[in-house]
Amino acid sequence: MDAQVEQLLIMNLSKFPAECLPTIRERLEGCNRQDAMMAMIHLKDPTTALILSIFLGHLGIDRFYIDSIGIGLGKLLTCGGLYIWWIVDIFLIMDATRRKNYEILMMYLNVP
Repeated sequence: MDAQVEQLLIMNLSKFPAECLPTIRERLEGCNRQDAMMAMIHLKDPTTALILSIFLGHLGIDRFYIDSIGIGLGKLLTCGGLYIWWIVDIFLIMDATRRKNYEILMMYLNVP
């Protein structure tokens, strides 16, 4: 299982915060392969989120993409917070995507 865990981590390294990788490795080693694969299917790509943020962030599409519906609606209704929120979010969206991916993985691996 260790080789499979390493392979999953290498394939998805850019989708998680760097400080969470030891925890992820530990949780993956303690779970079955099917749960891990199901979790990896639902991960979002931080680069895609950045591209969406640059071009459609003022409409909140980037936040809808990472399943932050409330923030997405806020950005949509305020036109990206009068474009200020949109500009700030361009710098924050990749880290937000990585944190959301970590939450998704922990949810699938049944970790509180």
